[in-house]
Amino acid sequence: MSTGFADINGARLYYEVAGEGPALVLLHAGICDSRMWDDQFAAFAKHYRTVRYDLRGYGQSNPVAGRFAHYEDLRALLDHLGIERAYLIGVSFGGMIAIDFTLTYPQRVAGLILVGTGVDGYYNPAITEPAEAEEAQKAFDAGDFERAAELEVRVWVDGPQRQPEQVHAAIRDKVRAMNLIALRNLASRMGKAERLDPPAAKRLDELRAPLLLIIGDLDQPEVDDVGAFLTGQVPAAQKIVMSGTAHLPNMEQPSQFNRHVLDWLGAQAG
Repeated sequence: MSTGFADINGARLYYEVAGEGPALVLLHAGICDSRMWDDQFAAFAKHYRTVRYDLRGYGQSNPVAGRFAHYEDLRALLDHLGIERAYLIGVSFGGMIAIDFTLTYPQRVAGLILVGTGVDGYYNPAITEPAEAEEAQKAFDAGDFERAAELEVRVWVDGPQRQPEQVHAAIRDKVRAMNLIALRNLASRMGKAERLDPPAAKRLDELRAPLLLIIGDLDQPEVDDVGAFLTGQVPAAQKIVMSGTAHLPNMEQPSQFNRHVLDWLGAQAG
């Protein structure tokens, strides 16, 4: 394994690379950093040249002032590593970045795996936001980042159908710690992310890369709603619903998640 910091678009992004073969890039969720892939990185590196990195403002990648685009950071990191084409796996916010990158640089994406993803520009007013999400925003605005992080763990890691004690404490603790870094960086208000115009929700018919959608059956209703919208716009997409997990199935059920991913990737290779 090699590790390093890439000077990209005015930022320094921390990354790790291991393995040989076709490139596979892991994009973390907005409440995590690259450590969320601890149970995948070595397993995937047995078959692929696997890359994980911290988005700017997450983990070991500090935020910087100025405008930027996460999908352009990804492009620059691939250039830095000499990767022309890759499979992308993105969870939640990472899935949104993967979609935006694919729409911008379609020739560079061999396939997409989206886990509990969002789609920029899609909004369904019929879906009610969980009460904890509003409480988390109030805590963040008040500077109580520890409470905000815990509330976001309740929303996304526990999900709407479980109590905290029903979820492995080590997973909750790990996500809370990762999220605290992101929340504190977000509070610094350094940097402004650019968005695609028009947004991805209006361009999904342009996606040509093979696509796998993975959703946990205990996730928030909005995630299932986004998944229905995405598969409706991309009929060729395959969908897997994992039982007994919420927003982070790769952390809750790593063996099953890894099997789904490797089976699907193997099928793409023919």
